[in-house]
Amino acid sequence: MKMSDYWTTMASLVGMLAFCQTILQLVFPPELRLAFLHVLTRLRHVFSSHIYFDITEIDGVNTNELYNAVQLYLSSSVTVNGAVSSSNNTRLSLSRVPNSSSVTFGLSNNDRITDVFNGVTVLWEHVVVQRQVQSFSWRPMPEEKRGFTLQINKRDKNLVLDSYLDYIVGKSEEIRRRNEERLLYTNSRGVSLDARSHPWDSVRFKHPSTFDTLAMDPERKKRIMEDLREFASGQGFYQKTGRAWKRGYLLYGPPGTGKSSLIAAMANYLGYDIYDLELTEVQNNSELRKLLMKTSSKSIIVIEDIDCSISLTKRGKNKKRNGSYEYDPGLTNGSGLDEPGSSVTLSGLLNFTDGLWSCCGSEKIFVFTTNHIEKLDSALLRSGRMDMHIHMGFCKFPALKILLKNYLRLEEDEIDGVVLEEMEECVEEAEITPADVSEVLIRSRSDAEKAVRELVCVLKERVVKRKKSVGLKKKKEEGEEEEEEEEAEAEEEQEKRALDSPNRNREVFGFQDEEEEEDEKEK
Repeated sequence: MKMSDYWTTMASLVGMLAFCQTILQLVFPPELRLAFLHVLTRLRHVFSSHIYFDITEIDGVNTNELYNAVQLYLSSSVTVNGAVSSSNNTRLSLSRVPNSSSVTFGLSNNDRITDVFNGVTVLWEHVVVQRQVQSFSWRPMPEEKRGFTLQINKRDKNLVLDSYLDYIVGKSEEIRRRNEERLLYTNSRGVSLDARSHPWDSVRFKHPSTFDTLAMDPERKKRIMEDLREFASGQGFYQKTGRAWKRGYLLYGPPGTGKSSLIAAMANYLGYDIYDLELTEVQNNSELRKLLMKTSSKSIIVIEDIDCSISLTKRGKNKKRNGSYEYDPGLTNGSGLDEPGSSVTLSGLLNFTDGLWSCCGSEKIFVFTTNHIEKLDSALLRSGRMDMHIHMGFCKFPALKILLKNYLRLEEDEIDGVVLEEMEECVEEAEITPADVSEVLIRSRSDAEKAVRELVCVLKERVVKRKKSVGLKKKKEEGEEEEEEEEAEAEEEQEKRALDSPNRNREVFGFQDEEEEEDEKEK
């Protein structure tokens, strides 16, 4: 057959197909063909063992939040290590959401991936089709119509609808919180607090502190981390018990013991934003409530050095009357701040942490820090407001080993045993803060042996100074006791002399009582 004959035959065949298509369109109108396809689809679903769910990107005119949750969840499942199998994911899409610190993988158009949940295998397909040309609209739609199709076995329908989708939403929130860069907020004076404004200024929070690098006793760190985990996953518990989903932590101890570092570690561990509330910039209780309303969920609200920034220390007490103390309102003056024009009160702060307004939002943590817990009012310290009291004390030997590992990359077995024993004996008696230890190690961090030697010398010097100061203190106390005893003896001598003086006066000046004169007359 010649090439020309071949092309002639092909042209005739194409013309015949076009003629048949025209006849079919005339005989079978579009409505009939659509009904026929619908019947075939229903028959396939009846005899099929699978069921399909479509999750579109746009639901009417609003964005479908479930679509975004599925997209983010599947992006974490598309991994190279094969944690989740995929039938055809050789082409992946890359994206980076706003305020995110990492790049996420995603499915390409019309790609598929399988997932396993509680032993049940499901199939996801990312469907992307071109949208038909749309007429004029006040809100133009995207050119592409995107969505996910979920294929599951019919017998697994209840499991998927009851648990799997909720699991995806929760997991996507966790991934979003982990990928997003955390923010540090602070309030400022004079900012409008109407419904349209935002009274908090924010910067990116990039504090590197974690529980692994935190200089603290490992057992205490473990308890804090367990408490934080239980809080973050305790939404059902708080709803069941009728409590607001919040928790309070009080960090107290000398300066330089790591209170701020612990707050940063908590934020990095949970993935929460931090609101650093400066009470001296708050005018009154009403402004304090509005600031609370403007905070987001999954956040840590911090008030540092509360004993210094606000005069809400122990309320004054009058002398004991009838076996009970009476409060003197003049000692507190009903005021809050030392700043002029401020009127934040203790009642306002208590309502801020534990009142009706404290339940604005959910999953919030309140953290107060102080150097002098004894100065704070007991109403501020009770459970429900400050649920967990954490003492940040001087550096102990377990914390010292963590600092050596952080700054000098030295493990315990890499340090001479004699040196370790010396440090263990001296560190508690030295009463040195982790900040002071860190400064010693930073100075000589390039030479680990030199840094260890300098640290041992500093610890020994502090022990000697502390013993001297304790001895001087004891001598001072003993001297004060001797002075008190001498004063008491002098007072006794003066009393005796006062008692003896009338007799001496009578003898010297010839003074006589009336009874003595009567006795002489009788004689």
